[in-house]
Amino acid sequence: MEQIELTVPEEYEEVRLDKCVSELMGEKLSRSAIQKMIKAGEMTVNGKAEKVSFALHADDVISFTLNDPIDPEIKAEDIPLTILYEDEDLLIVSKPKGMVVHPAPGHLEGTLVNALMFHCKGSLSGINGVLRPGIVHRIDKDTSGSLVVCKNDATHHALAQQFAVHSITRKYYCICQGNVKEDEFTVDKAIARHPVDRKKMCVSTDKNARRAVTHGKVLERFGNYTYLECSLETGRTHQIRVHLSSLGHPILGDTIYGGKDYKGMGQILHAGVLGFVHPRTGEYLEVTCDLPLYFQEILRIFRTSKS
Repeated sequence: MEQIELTVPEEYEEVRLDKCVSELMGEKLSRSAIQKMIKAGEMTVNGKAEKVSFALHADDVISFTLNDPIDPEIKAEDIPLTILYEDEDLLIVSKPKGMVVHPAPGHLEGTLVNALMFHCKGSLSGINGVLRPGIVHRIDKDTSGSLVVCKNDATHHALAQQFAVHSITRKYYCICQGNVKEDEFTVDKAIARHPVDRKKMCVSTDKNARRAVTHGKVLERFGNYTYLECSLETGRTHQIRVHLSSLGHPILGDTIYGGKDYKGMGQILHAGVLGFVHPRTGEYLEVTCDLPLYFQEILRIFRTSKS
């Protein structure tokens, strides 16, 4: 028997309990078996039995017991990593654009987790289950930049708490469409999952929407485009993308939220600064991840055109 605890990722906000567990567990537990466990009260959310259709929130903890241990089928792969910082408890990596953070059903190879399993030789926290070892937060596939990974459960718990109270420093850099008039601005708009397209988020006044706050600062203007620094006060799924789109300034290349592609370079969004209090030392640790070459090239083109 094995006790399982799954922390609900942000991308599963408002998703049904049975659907979430099914996708997180993959082929290890069938949808029908999950529904039977829920109906029998053998699966709880934050210690309380819920219905199969219960709408989850990010960071909810789903608990249940499996009679047979899970056999991880996620393979360690020798994929190069760019490591910005590393010690015995954690590491901060620069995730390249186009790389998925963690495996999912039907996509079990070539992810950041596969690379981490090879690099860390199995020394990763297990709180988020076999598909997300060491992962305490994530960034989108098409977003590049810094991401912290936990090597043990104590570090994971400590950092998860800092994320929960929004004390983590997270600065993103992007190029959005249009000329943002205010030098500095704040977007305070609640976000919920899109009522029709479940892969998208949207600004919402629904009772289940969660408050989301983004602070923006103009770094440079290029007429029809603006180079921004965006600091997260909260960390909702697709937060910066949704907020900027709601202002009429979608991120360049973010076609899901209204952005237009530019020279085939895709979404121009980079997680540049990540800072937090180190769980072991108690000292503030901040790491800067340089802009990737594709981002620098677009800035060069815009600056040349501007001059």
